[in-house]
Amino acid sequence: MTSIPVQAQRRPVDRPRVAELTRQLLHALGEDPDRDGLRDTPRRVADWWGEFLDHDPGRLDTSFAHERQYGDFVLLTGIEAWSVCEHHLLPFRLDVSIAYVPATTVIGLSKLVRHLEAHSHALQLQERITHDVAHDLAKAAGTDDVAVYTAGEHLCMSMRGVKATSVRTTTMCRLGRTESDPDLATRIERLALPVRP
Repeated sequence: MTSIPVQAQRRPVDRPRVAELTRQLLHALGEDPDRDGLRDTPRRVADWWGEFLDHDPGRLDTSFAHERQYGDFVLLTGIEAWSVCEHHLLPFRLDVSIAYVPATTVIGLSKLVRHLEAHSHALQLQERITHDVAHDLAKAAGTDDVAVYTAGEHLCMSMRGVKATSVRTTTMCRLGRTESDPDLATRIERLALPVRP
């Protein structure tokens, strides 16, 4: 079953209210929201939240007929996505790889990224994004042979707390043969997992 992206479960951003709350936050931080550098900040912050959380990823359902050939897989690497940590309201950046073995259809390549966008434009957790994108793509592709790998840099770790600036968090969700077939899993992971210096 396709999971419902987090933003589909929430109301649209109330931009005037966010702008007013941002003014209040600036006051609480000891700033003057009417000074030159901050005068338009409340509006800009409200606009950004609206653009980010009310994002429309576009059509997710484009697919094409495919004559099944066992063992081949489709892999997209180098996908970058941004989200916002629901625990600290700080951004995190993901390097994402998506793989699947087509059954009777192939998904339009841009739709693989759009499924990711549908989940990343929200107050989120990396683990949830990884899991939900894999399960949504399994339904869209008509096969359980799907794997999603994410390596994340979380500003809630690098800017605050332990201030660990070079830490990357890796999560993966492997379904069907991408988990049960060791040869297939190894071939995909060799290409999908980012190599860090």
